[in-house]
Amino acid sequence: MGSLLAGAAAIVVFLASVFPVYWMVNTSFQPNGQVRGSQLHFWPDDFTTENYTNVIFESARAPFLPALANSLAVTLITVAVSLVFAFLAALAVTRFRFRSRAAFIITILIIQMIPAEAMIISIFRLMDGWHLLNTIVGLSAVYGATVLPFTIWTLRGFVNGVPVELEEAAMIDGLSRSRAFWQITFPLLAPGLVATGVFGFIQAWNEFVFALVLNPRPEAMTLPVWLRTFLDPNGGINWAELMAGSTLVAIPVVVFFLIVQGRMTSGLVAGAVKG
Repeated sequence: MGSLLAGAAAIVVFLASVFPVYWMVNTSFQPNGQVRGSQLHFWPDDFTTENYTNVIFESARAPFLPALANSLAVTLITVAVSLVFAFLAALAVTRFRFRSRAAFIITILIIQMIPAEAMIISIFRLMDGWHLLNTIVGLSAVYGATVLPFTIWTLRGFVNGVPVELEEAAMIDGLSRSRAFWQITFPLLAPGLVATGVFGFIQAWNEFVFALVLNPRPEAMTLPVWLRTFLDPNGGINWAELMAGSTLVAIPVVVFFLIVQGRMTSGLVAGAVKG
């Protein structure tokens, strides 16, 4: 009976999580007049792809493809830079003993507790002084600084979970400290790097406030800000096209996660066997 109840609860949670996504996709394939009607349509009776065509190619709104390119560039730069710096910092606080090490770790936690939006004015003035507004580099730097504290803390747990005795045994066998780390320890840390990269990717891809404040121009906006252009000041919203745009924004994240998930699972299994 306990197993049946747990299974039923899992099904309810799954359906509650999936239904909003299904409703978004379902709405994107319906005419806007049908969406705004009084009847609910759980299946697109008048199936149409016109919403996607209008979203991608309509010239009256900010273009989709430049916004997609901006989001991809900012996200990839953020993930790459944050992983490199976070990995080095996590390695330093885990494998080495130095003064103020505990203070450094506590500082990371304190910084993570501060809402990023509380520093939006200071960050805006800083980016404006450096002439980095409406640029990929400026937004990527802000995203990297935002993601870095949590990334360091997460990677610290992964590095700390790999026994240092593995490196010591490799050095006894004749390897240098650096070669022992790259050949023995680093492959075991691959799952942690992938998992942390997934978090950084999702956070940078979906971020809205900083992108709206720092990159408001149509040629520099990212996809979350691009979705805002569907809001009509007069109150009229084309919900079908808005759902089509939301679906297009969600597709790269789903594809990225599906690709990385297999590699993360294989890395976890390989690390467990090797350990």
